[in-house]
Amino acid sequence: MRTLYLLAASGLALGTSACTVKAPPARTALECPQTQGDLSRTSAASDGKSCTYMTSSGAEVTLQLVSVAGGADAALTSIETNLLANRSAPKPDDKATADASPTPATAASATDSGKAAALAAEQALEDSSRASVDVRIDSSGKHLTENGDGTMRVDLPGIHITANENDESAKVRVGPISIDANDSSATIKSRRDVRLRGEAFSREKRGIRATFIYTGKDLPTGYRFVGYEAGGPKTGPITVAIVKSKLDSDTGEEMYPSVKKLVRKNGGV
Repeated sequence: MRTLYLLAASGLALGTSACTVKAPPARTALECPQTQGDLSRTSAASDGKSCTYMTSSGAEVTLQLVSVAGGADAALTSIETNLLANRSAPKPDDKATADASPTPATAASATDSGKAAALAAEQALEDSSRASVDVRIDSSGKHLTENGDGTMRVDLPGIHITANENDESAKVRVGPISIDANDSSATIKSRRDVRLRGEAFSREKRGIRATFIYTGKDLPTGYRFVGYEAGGPKTGPITVAIVKSKLDSDTGEEMYPSVKKLVRKNGGV
């Protein structure tokens, strides 16, 4: 009986500590190592609020602390708006050029959309096990519908895909990941609540992780890829790495793992 009392008391203590985890102190300065993977530091602000990096292929990364006075979502939305500002209007021959060299994220069928979702899931969510998506359509067509105008839809638990073979567009939703792609551009977003470092037993998820990627030919100054990786406590400040590249190849595994390590180290997520 005494053992049972001790176990009960221990369980109560654990439950109480899980509910009374103190918020970590707000970060006031970034840790900006000279190198991180393929990233080499090019500058660091004296106040510790920002630093810049460059990859061997010339991609630019700006790491900074961002205030979330109006909320984390509002701060991230503002960054997205700034990244996509001053885009050029599509040219008449853009369609022909896109047809000759389609972008990897463009999906013309439900199967291609599923592959794009799997690739985005690997890039956007880096957990203890890599995320993957495998969409299989049974012969009965139970989860696949077509309305006669070239649009196909897949609706599965946690997976929703709409693809149009006529305009080569696709919309994919896989959990917290969303992909909007057409013949000339693609947008990938992911936002989710997470537990902060050291709060594995906390019931409340007080941190946020977010990814934003845009590739397209309408970006200014010759850029082909812009985006950010963000993470930190919802109360802020959050750590944001803004990425810009003039090469599509920089969206791959050469650069993003290093960017994520910097963000998670400084954001505490």
